[in-house]
Amino acid sequence: MTDQIAREQRVRQYYQRVDAHDLTGLLDLFASDAVYHRPGYAPLVGRESLKRFYGEERAIREGSHSVSAAVLDGDRAAVHGEFHGVLKDGRAVSLRFADFFVFNDQGFFQRRDTFFFAPMV
Repeated sequence: MTDQIAREQRVRQYYQRVDAHDLTGLLDLFASDAVYHRPGYAPLVGRESLKRFYGEERAIREGSHSVSAAVLDGDRAAVHGEFHGVLKDGRAVSLRFADFFVFNDQGFFQRRDTFFFAPMV
């Protein structure tokens, strides 16, 4: 399997695991010192910060992502899609998003940046 195919599978696994609330599987996709930039939050650095965010701080209660495009170039991936779900306060949310991933040499996410086409969630 080529690196590009493996990286695209890893990107798609990310959305499957986050939607399934598979925190352990989700964290396994990230490098131990990964950095995640998301609107409205200070940069999340390392798996412990990611664990706290996805396990406790994330404003989303449940939902699903659909990927409309994933473009890979070397150690980078750009993703465009839609999210439909429910926030912890009970409000429904539907929005488009763009994610950008950078992989390390072992194929883990070293960096992720998220952008929303809506007010911060």
